[in-house]
Amino acid sequence: MDEFLDFLRYEKRFSPHTVISYQTDLTQFASYLRAEYDLGEPAQATHPLIRGWVVSLMGQDLDPRTVNRKVACLRSYYKFLLRTHAIEANPMLRIKAPKMAKKLPEFVPEESLNRLLNSFDFEPTFVGARDQLVLEMLYGTGIRLSELLGITAADLDAGARTVRVTGKGNKQRLVPLNPSLLLVLDKYSAAHQAEFGPSLLSSPLLRTDKGEPLYEKLVYRTVKKYLSQVSTSAAHQHPHALRHAFATHLLGKGADLNAIKELLGHASLAATQVYTHLSVDRLKSVFEQAHPRA
Repeated sequence: MDEFLDFLRYEKRFSPHTVISYQTDLTQFASYLRAEYDLGEPAQATHPLIRGWVVSLMGQDLDPRTVNRKVACLRSYYKFLLRTHAIEANPMLRIKAPKMAKKLPEFVPEESLNRLLNSFDFEPTFVGARDQLVLEMLYGTGIRLSELLGITAADLDAGARTVRVTGKGNKQRLVPLNPSLLLVLDKYSAAHQAEFGPSLLSSPLLRTDKGEPLYEKLVYRTVKKYLSQVSTSAAHQHPHALRHAFATHLLGKGADLNAIKELLGHASLAATQVYTHLSVDRLKSVFEQAHPRA
């Protein structure tokens, strides 16, 4: 199991959060095998034993997405074991994950975000400047939380108005920066220098008030703090909602789907197409204006 987790960390370059999720799922599966079958190693599990665990999970009224994630974890695990010749046959071949209804991404309405970013008086402190930059970066670029935390000062090119982002699988892409975001970056840089002095180019761009690298939980708390002022929906008060808003608002303004795919760092267009379902009102408007029988 440890070799598999190292494979995810260092070869697949999965985020620490994802690796922890996989570790938790495998540990739960191992506990089930010990309790039900007195089996010490998940590598020794057969198809019927794995199917029994999946059935037991479904009997716990878990969200189908949770069960699917655990099944996906086992698929990756046994593929790894097969590839490393630890097993001779893959016991997951006939395991089916439960069906789940497609859920559209939650996003913050455009007018709400504009009201927050244009009118809110952020504190004239380092923390206020940092919080504003966190919101502007997430919404202004559509990057993932893990990508935001990985940005260094060296990744920014103010002259070209771009930021180099390292995404899933250690793949890098350039994302444009709008003029208002550059102003917020300048404000943060001045506050950062006043608080901590000149920063190293290799250091993380975003920091806590103690000068430590910014971390996930603090970003979640920051985003919730500000978005709760313009939306009462809990689904709107997390970093990924700003990524969804970025893509949805671009599509609503007529941006090309392939361009949005590249900006988001999606591996395939299928992942980006979910946003087309969120623009029905715009499509209706185009139809009514353009079709001769509308």
